[in-house]
Amino acid sequence: MTYLDSITLIRTLPCLAYPDRIIVIGKPSRSLDEVIPFLATLPSIIAYNPERCTLTFRRQSGFITLQSDEICITQVKDDQEGLELLSALKDSINAVWKKRDDLVAITINKRAPRHLDIWALLPQTNCQECGEATCLAFAVGLLQQKRHISECPPLQNQTEYHDRRITLDSIL
Repeated sequence: MTYLDSITLIRTLPCLAYPDRIIVIGKPSRSLDEVIPFLATLPSIIAYNPERCTLTFRRQSGFITLQSDEICITQVKDDQEGLELLSALKDSINAVWKKRDDLVAITINKRAPRHLDIWALLPQTNCQECGEATCLAFAVGLLQQKRHISECPPLQNQTEYHDRRITLDSIL
């Protein structure tokens, strides 16, 4: 049984942060209230609020925010890409719904780690061996998925940072 029959593109808006991109707004064929708690178990979740039934994912570029009756996708190239993303999202939602018996629905707020959370686990030496000016800049790069923890030599090579590296692996 599928959860959604379709997600209809209802409008596009200019993306203020990226003038050559648009924001796509879609309307699901039914309320997402039942499926959002299961979707909240997936990786790349930035924020989940069960009281408001909102969920935001990070995608390669931009974000996808799901609400009960609306979907917003940022940094989309054009209408065609928007339609493709909405179709793929519909398929993903249906796949999660089909597997819901194997998942534990999330019922509490969930948020992604912030840059200071990541920085606290880094060596904080500002050694610049990773190519960044500071460990804080490296932490931001990790959160933006532009950097990988393997690019921090002290974290990789010094045994006193072993536990921190494992924690960062699980967070990221």
